[in-house]
Amino acid sequence: MCCSFKDLKLIKTSDGSHTIAIPSLDETYHSHHGAITESKHVFIHQGLDVLINKIPKMNILEVGLGTGLNALLTWEKVIIPQILVKYTAIEPYPLPADFVEKLNYASYLKNLSHARQSLMKLHATPQNRWIQMDNNFHIFKSTETIQTFPSGGDGFHLVYFDAFAPNKQPEMWTAEVLSKIYQLMLPNAIMVTYCAQGKFKRDLNEIGFVVETLDGPPGKKEMVRAIKS
Repeated sequence: MCCSFKDLKLIKTSDGSHTIAIPSLDETYHSHHGAITESKHVFIHQGLDVLINKIPKMNILEVGLGTGLNALLTWEKVIIPQILVKYTAIEPYPLPADFVEKLNYASYLKNLSHARQSLMKLHATPQNRWIQMDNNFHIFKSTETIQTFPSGGDGFHLVYFDAFAPNKQPEMWTAEVLSKIYQLMLPNAIMVTYCAQGKFKRDLNEIGFVVETLDGPPGKKEMVRAIKS
């Protein structure tokens, strides 16, 4: 993320769940139409659910950990089918603890035991090393940017691309960044994002992705799922 912590404001979205607003950017971490609703639709239903019965050990990359909502929803989702997830989250500007403590996501997570404590633990664990949260979920919180994140490693089956909007954070939506993500992905891996702008989709096609334009979450007509073919 790219903001001063003095400029953050906790707000409630239409489904009752919290997000963070940045007044100076006129931007929020999630949709005003529902933070939980948006994250579940874009990242869980159109991303994780597509692969969850196909890959018993999954490597996931999130570009923009933010409030930790996508990570928390993923952690909850993989408990019952016993999927092992190694979750890498890129976040050079982690949220301060006093904001994390106020987030109300725990009341929406029925399958994750001690959800509030889990959210706090997710944010409080050390950065830049692997932490085992439980038998199913391991996390590595990187303070690198996507531009400086090292290539190589095992590769990713799934990418949550959750940067701020292209008009707010244009450096995150360049062809160079999308090519970097492509290189980090395994063959047939997928990337999901709320963005469906024409230039973004053209760049994805030119890089080599197969682009699917899907119905978006409430308040947004479309979203994108891109497959590395």
